Amino acid sequence: PVTDGSRELHSLCAQLEFLLQFDLKEKRSFFGQRKDYWDFLCQGLARCRQEHEGIHFVTSLDKLKTPVGRGRAFLRYCLVHQQLAESLQLCLLDPESLCEWYYARSPFLSPKQRAEILGSLYELDCVTFHLTL
Repeated sequence: PVTDGSRELHSLCAQLEFLLQFDLKEKRSFFGQRKDYWDFLCQGLARCRQEHEGIHFVTSLDKLKTPVGRGRAFLRYCLVHQQLAESLQLCLLDPESLCEWYYARSPFLSPKQRAEILGSLYELDCVTFHLTL
């Protein structure tokens, strides 16, 4: 199993975060706080009209104060529960939302690249992750 001490884990999480932040449009909340991929994931999963347990878990953690911290915790939660590919796929279903959140260079806007990314993430479902949440 992959644990917190794994170098591969840190590399994987950094690459996932890079993908989710690459060509992300700058958006701000009503109070001026910069939005990040965490906000994109929340909006995308909320559109599916299902409460995602990962979102609920992360928002219940009082120590997490920033969107980036919440996003990282969500990625770890999804890896442990083998839900990363499915969760991201749900967020990528709506082309209008993708264009609202990402500029044209984002790999999520390319059907071929999006399929390759999701295919790789689905392969992670057979990997066991023992991470501290």
